[in-house]
Amino acid sequence: MTQARQHNIQVVAHRGASEDAPEHTLAAYMKAIDDGADALECDVRLTADGHLVCVHDRRVNRTSNGRGAVSALELADLAALDFGTWKGHEDSAESPDWGDPSLTSVLTLERLLELVADSGRRIELAIETKHPTRWAGQVEERLLHLLGRFGLDSPASAAESSVRIMSFSARSLHRVAAAAPTLPTVYLMQFVSPRLRDGRLPAGARIAGPGIRIVRAHPGYIARLHRAGHRVHVWTVNEPEDVELCAELGVEAIITNRPRQVLAQLGRL
Repeated sequence: MTQARQHNIQVVAHRGASEDAPEHTLAAYMKAIDDGADALECDVRLTADGHLVCVHDRRVNRTSNGRGAVSALELADLAALDFGTWKGHEDSAESPDWGDPSLTSVLTLERLLELVADSGRRIELAIETKHPTRWAGQVEERLLHLLGRFGLDSPASAAESSVRIMSFSARSLHRVAAAAPTLPTVYLMQFVSPRLRDGRLPAGARIAGPGIRIVRAHPGYIARLHRAGHRVHVWTVNEPEDVELCAELGVEAIITNRPRQVLAQLGRL
């Protein structure tokens, strides 16, 4: 493994530095920036009153002290919930002190974009649209409108873009590609469908996003994707042996809950 190749791999903080802080909170993203992550990954969902918030699950039950579907709650409802104290309760009776409650309240995509803009260095953003949802194409419409307010919706070229849109939904990526042709798009995969085994991706997708299980089981697939002209961004890569495998295969990005450890393993700290 050449050092040049290791240094070229982008390290993406999955839901922030989510091993150390509650996922999708300001605390997790601030930690990821401090850790030196090259990019931040987030999932977005649309609230009942039209705000994009960074929440992975369809419902808030797992990651907050509330209940209900994100799409059925208004931003004010979500803002009243605590998205932090569950972290640490998985295997401990003690609640860690996350300090300022504003660091663990619901995070809007707008606030995350402001954090990145104010970071003082180039930090890329990988935004995943979650489907299916009752809002369907409104998610992409609102997302592109918000990116437009930050001047991020129409980069001169995909190579210059600091934002990319990811989804398991090919239809979502097709909507993005039609409306914003220079924004990079990542097709996420839990398994490889037979029609895509030769390295092709659905229309509108430019980057492959296989899960680490695919990479472990079918390492040759990465070479097929590269031969087809696609970059490869792998999720969620936490174990040192998986980081090593991804580096050996020459993937372009590693999405991880442990950005600091991965950067250290790649010799970048």
